[in-house]
Amino acid sequence: MGTIKNEITINATLEGIWSHLTDLELLDKYDPTVKRSTLISSEKTGMGAKRKVEMLDGKNWFEEKITVFEPNKALTYQLTDCSFPMKDLKHSYTFEKIGDQTKVKQIMEYTVKFGLLGKLLDALMIRKQSDAGIKKFFTGLKQYAEKN
Repeated sequence: MGTIKNEITINATLEGIWSHLTDLELLDKYDPTVKRSTLISSEKTGMGAKRKVEMLDGKNWFEEKITVFEPNKALTYQLTDCSFPMKDLKHSYTFEKIGDQTKVKQIMEYTVKFGLLGKLLDALMIRKQSDAGIKKFFTGLKQYAEKN
């Protein structure tokens, strides 16, 4: 299983950042790699809420649901289906108030498809591409949260 860790400090309230991250239809407003984020569950937010995300490249997509929801403390999105060569992927977030700022930490844990070939692809490119995508996501979240 692969693990990628990232963190960012944002000049915004924890409550505001939590609100952005838990609004399943808002992802396309701050993630520059996303074309559209659509709610696919009856729950709009909270445990079990699901979304489908279409990527800006026009060919890739994923579906995920919230599996950990502890307001302003912990949040986890679990992959349920995707076009990417990954399975068992989850993004877990924790938060820390630092004065008027908020530190957001994310741990992405994943397993690649395709056995040994997948592991080779992970070592050569998947891990790097995933980390770059997360950094773009975090930069977009920071810009959005600091404006809104």
